Amino acid sequence: MRGMFTSVLIANRGEIAVRIAATVRARGLRSVAVYTDPDAGSPHVAAADVAVHVDDYLDGAAIVEAGLRAGAQAVHPGYGFLAENAAFARAVTDAGLTWIGPPAAAIETMGDKISAKAAVAPAGVPLVPGSSEKGLTDAELADAAREVGFPVLLKPSAGGGGKGMHVVEREADLADAITAARREARGSFGDDTLLLERYVTDPRHVEIQVLADAHGAVVHLGERECSLQRRHQKVVEEAPSAVLDEKQRDAMGRAAVDAALACGYVGAGTVEFVTDADASEFYFLEMNTRLQVEHPVTEEVVRVRGQRIDLVGEQLRIAAGEPLGYDQDDVTLSGHAVEVRLYAEDPARGFLPTGGRILALEWPGNTRVDAGVAAGSEVGSSYDPMLAKIIASGPDRLVALDRLDAALAGTTVLGVGTNLAWLRGLLADADVRAGRLDTGLIGRRPTPDQTVPADVVVAAALDGLLRLPDGGETGDPFDRLGGWRLGGEPAPARWTLVPVGVERPEPIDVAVRGRPEDATVTIADGEPRPASARRDAAGLVVTVDGLTRHYRTATRADGVTWLGRDGAAWALRERERLAAARTAGGAGDGAVTSPMPGTVTVVEVEPGQHVEAGQRLVVVEAMKMEHVLTAPIAGVVTELPAQAGATVALDAPLVTVTPQSDTEAGE
Repeated sequence: MRGMFTSVLIANRGEIAVRIAATVRARGLRSVAVYTDPDAGSPHVAAADVAVHVDDYLDGAAIVEAGLRAGAQAVHPGYGFLAENAAFARAVTDAGLTWIGPPAAAIETMGDKISAKAAVAPAGVPLVPGSSEKGLTDAELADAAREVGFPVLLKPSAGGGGKGMHVVEREADLADAITAARREARGSFGDDTLLLERYVTDPRHVEIQVLADAHGAVVHLGERECSLQRRHQKVVEEAPSAVLDEKQRDAMGRAAVDAALACGYVGAGTVEFVTDADASEFYFLEMNTRLQVEHPVTEEVVRVRGQRIDLVGEQLRIAAGEPLGYDQDDVTLSGHAVEVRLYAEDPARGFLPTGGRILALEWPGNTRVDAGVAAGSEVGSSYDPMLAKIIASGPDRLVALDRLDAALAGTTVLGVGTNLAWLRGLLADADVRAGRLDTGLIGRRPTPDQTVPADVVVAAALDGLLRLPDGGETGDPFDRLGGWRLGGEPAPARWTLVPVGVERPEPIDVAVRGRPEDATVTIADGEPRPASARRDAAGLVVTVDGLTRHYRTATRADGVTWLGRDGAAWALRERERLAAARTAGGAGDGAVTSPMPGTVTVVEVEPGQHVEAGQRLVVVEAMKMEHVLTAPIAGVVTELPAQAGATVALDAPLVTVTPQSDTEAGE
């Protein structure tokens, strides 16, 4: 490098901060981390040479001051938080530090969707038909919708992440959609300016990575397919796209380069396009003026003069004033790469965030994993629930998909519910494997089954048996596992296991006769199954019905046992049979628990109040996502542990509604 800086402050957290620190270290530079109270023990703190405490990752002044105090000479913003905040970029440079990102003016231009379209249109970048003038009234938006033709898409001009976006199929729904979109845009971004576009049906989301130096050179590094999304947020990304040919890639690449030149871009950026099913038509969506979450798939397939590329390293070189040193003809693609985002979320509950302490964690071998957590990490509700990115590559798309599936099967996360097993199901989807992707595919998939497989129930029971004290060596028949009865076989050990983290858990009765190494297990009223279990260095080995499987296990302090195999994980709690009997017959139907870790923002009922089924009770918020909890049955509020402002864990009890007849019977 030209020696402009030797110490870099990373204004971020989690996996991207760890990722940036690795390249900073590899370049012989010093890294400075910032952290808040919840992140004091996080991996990104350990990954840096120096760490400085701040109260908030959004406090730009505090971060700049931390950098100066720690002797940093440059600031890398990562993604999210202040990465696309022009005022922060200016504050960094005003303090005499080097900003590892594009000029503040480019951030401002591309950060507003209306000004971005105005900037790229003269360069001939194709735009979705619509109206994007600033300050359109509701009536003008309605006129534009009729001119463009339905369906249309309403979008906030400021911000992103899918917030405030509404697809409107009919003119009759337009007025309400405009009102809702303005309200959501104002709440999320402080700006209710809307733009309107023709809605592309069955759209694909394809983006182009660009690099631009301060000397006028701009190249593109091919595309990434990001069509697999939930709630307008990406879940799976791959490079290259399954449908683009060389001619289409060249056309989109040239459009992306033109967009970068149009706004005076410098650094790494991504130009996003929406396309039709076969990518024969494409339209400018927006430009992300930062490093993307999904940048690893580009690094896995792009070669510059035959060599791999490090996008963070290129950002450092460009910020140091170095020229790119290569042109478009030097860039080639080799093979295929696919990435999944591992989230602490529950696909069966609409992808609501989960949380808790990670009890056990195992990453796959021979696979790239960009992670921001470790065993023992506490996953809370303060920040984005992404834990890691798992990336696999191969000579072609199907090989890459198969390798990624094997990597997910070899991943274990216990203690926190994740989307890991759901991701395996998504990758096995026939349309996904065939490359028939669109942004609505995930929404059409069925809700995952929450039934605990029989082999997992058997494993949980035998794991419990192994944890009991074994009195067999004393010779006293009364000490034998399972008990002892005069003139008969020992009575079986019995458990009632209750799944944890599901909406309506069904207790599972299990009986085990014999010792772990030679047992018979009966689930509910089913047939007895011969089974055996033992522990080895890797975990629990169980044979049932002639099949041997390996499980990882971990037990929380409150007695909840986690079991994992093949990428899936289940949490089970033992319940005494007497306690189970007390809640049998629907007595627990009125219990309302928190669907995610978060903060209770509103409590709308009082103890003793009569409520109707479906009536609002409590609002829980996590990561700016509100979830309204309603009464599952009509009755009386008999317990109300929920308090406004209180932090609650996943499945924490909030309200109990007792049917009116039950309360009258107890009087």
